[in-house]
Amino acid sequence: MRPPLSARRLGTTPPGRNPRDGHRPILVLGPSLGTSAATLWGEAGAALAEEFDVITWDLPGHGGTEPPTSGYSVAELAEAVLAAVDEVAAGDEPAAVDDPANLTFAYAGDSIGGAVGLHLLLDHPGRVRAATLLCTGAAIGTPQGWAERAALVRDQGIEAVVEGSRQRWFGPGFPDRHPAAAEDLVEALREVDPESYALACEALGSLDVRDRLGEITAPVLAVAGEADQPTPVESLRAIADGVVDGRLVVLDGVAHLAPAEAPARVACLVAAHSRPGTPALGTSPGTIGGTADAHAAGMRMRRAVLGDEHVDRAVAATTGLTGGFQDLITRYAWGEIWNRPGLDRRSRSMITLTALVAGGHHEELALHLRGARNNGLTDEEITEVLMQTAIYCGVPSANTAFRIAQRVLADEAGEPGR
Repeated sequence: MRPPLSARRLGTTPPGRNPRDGHRPILVLGPSLGTSAATLWGEAGAALAEEFDVITWDLPGHGGTEPPTSGYSVAELAEAVLAAVDEVAAGDEPAAVDDPANLTFAYAGDSIGGAVGLHLLLDHPGRVRAATLLCTGAAIGTPQGWAERAALVRDQGIEAVVEGSRQRWFGPGFPDRHPAAAEDLVEALREVDPESYALACEALGSLDVRDRLGEITAPVLAVAGEADQPTPVESLRAIADGVVDGRLVVLDGVAHLAPAEAPARVACLVAAHSRPGTPALGTSPGTIGGTADAHAAGMRMRRAVLGDEHVDRAVAATTGLTGGFQDLITRYAWGEIWNRPGLDRRSRSMITLTALVAGGHHEELALHLRGARNNGLTDEEITEVLMQTAIYCGVPSANTAFRIAQRVLADEAGEPGR
């Protein structure tokens, strides 16, 4: 039976419209057990709403949603989410959505919200363009553990799980650094209908799609909290490894509620993964069209040259201060310049190495030495490039470059940079 569900559009921009450039892509945000979308996704959701037509939903009996009249499964919850998204997307302009079956969207969800994302990907593969699954799993906990928690709440009320949730939800020191955000989340938990909480626990107890992950072909970004206990890093790694096109990012110092604990980093990760044109990991760069295409092509090139691990680390470390700069270099350095057809990637690497030696940009040189290898340059060819710089950039500069190259080329890990 489909449970009751409430969904709403975030922000005030007219449905499906962007005053800057026309249509906005739809992004659906899902909550975790015991939270509301407003408290979990508040800051991150507001940032995402600047670019996307954001639709949020709340669990039955959470965030003002009507309590369910009977039990349900996570798969049935996903069906309710899909119906609610279609209704909100149509809004006051039904003609804007000629057939809901043709409406695609990006999805991001935390914990049970991530589990709903898995079922949307499995049961409605044509509807979800890309998914960011945070602090979740293809199976979470044990059926017995969830049954015990459901019984506890039915017997003693929500207050019986408040302290345990506080300990599970937040990474080290978060409540001290952000007391208002932590208390808002705890208060949202206290307002949850106990029976609704118990039924959600039972739905999680029956969740297990581990043997179906290989059916998922849409791009999946799995985001783990380094300090998460309910869904540890290995839970997200299993998703990233199990789907056809998956990638894992681990957020340092974050526990179970990543969108609330690291809103700027999560917003940047979700935005980068959710833009139309999000590539499959093995695809090659395509033609650059508008700004979204430039960003997508730039991200493809950036990953091809620098590697997924470096790019994921750089994106995860993005803050409100550096977000614009990360967007700039992805669109213009990697999307426009590195994708120009006049030179191949090997040639661009040789030019870049020379320029970095001349400018004395040693961190960038270390990064691009590794990128040069990814672009097919041999160690012998890199040596010749650096020999050339001794004549045209100066012997002291080349001497430093050789010292960096000796370290980097002997150590595949390379150096941090852009």
